[in-house]
Amino acid sequence: MSLHPAPQEQDLDSLAAFLKAAGDPLRLEVLQVLGQNSFGVLELCEIMAIKQSGMSHHLKVLAQGGLVERRREGNSIFYRRRLPPSDAATGPLQSALFERLDAAPADPVTRQRLAGVQAQRAAQSRAFFARHADDLARHQDLIAEHDQYAEQACELLDRAANNRGPGERQGIALEIGPGEGRFLAPLANRFERVLALDNAEVMLARARERVAGQGLDNVELVLGEWPEHGALLPRVDAVVVNMVLHHLPSPSAALQAAARQLNDGGVLVITDLCRHNQRWAVDACGDFWLGFEEADLVSWAGHAGLVLRESLFLAMRNGFQVQVRSFQRVTAHPSKREQSGNE
Repeated sequence: MSLHPAPQEQDLDSLAAFLKAAGDPLRLEVLQVLGQNSFGVLELCEIMAIKQSGMSHHLKVLAQGGLVERRREGNSIFYRRRLPPSDAATGPLQSALFERLDAAPADPVTRQRLAGVQAQRAAQSRAFFARHADDLARHQDLIAEHDQYAEQACELLDRAANNRGPGERQGIALEIGPGEGRFLAPLANRFERVLALDNAEVMLARARERVAGQGLDNVELVLGEWPEHGALLPRVDAVVVNMVLHHLPSPSAALQAAARQLNDGGVLVITDLCRHNQRWAVDACGDFWLGFEEADLVSWAGHAGLVLRESLFLAMRNGFQVQVRSFQRVTAHPSKREQSGNE
């Protein structure tokens, strides 16, 4: 007599665990929140206004049902939604559930608490850059040298704008988190107007010096948070996010906002770290996330209505790897544009 359950029994056990996990309104709301980002237990307690013991119980049930997974970032444990396995019996159900949750409006009170948690993360990030501005470039170059990934980002931009002639400048570009402004000259050479948004005045001051020294008269530096400040900016033809996403409190929300900022056919270029386990980067560079899985960026961009164009992967020093990705906003059908404008 076999001690192992038959495949059919395993499928039924998985289905039962899935249905149990999904059969609770609070757990469904937790899954909806996790569709925005990864969160720690205490953050989820604050967002859902529930005690830690209760939240830990719900997360355990969700994990047993295959709906969430744990992920270590530095010294903290974060929970995220688990991507549906393609070969799992519950895969189609899980995909349908996530799609339904993403389409449903969030509870206004929960949304307000979520915004509060993300604001706390943003404040921590601003404070770090204010304290460590003098050492930041040196520490970042220990992870990924700017010139290596910047060249590849330029190539992806050029291939996306295949209707632009050599030396010709067209359209508007937005760089989110330009830091000291090392990528602003390549953008200024390719676009008629360049906007650069950063939440740290100390970094913008350094970028301002670089812009003036290089005579970049088509670059405009803006102090503000992303994505909150996006509503005050014009629609653009390209958005660039160079080694910034792992500093942001909500990477998925940042990509959704970038997609909204793009004109139809516009391109988003991202360079960021691949997933790694080198926790010293958190203390040295203020990294909030230890890089991203390849599927993370594609999934978040896809939910934002962006289509993957190209992917490049670069080996860096000290065992790091950088992914350079370009995504394009597909031209919306006229009826869909009218519908979104009326929402």
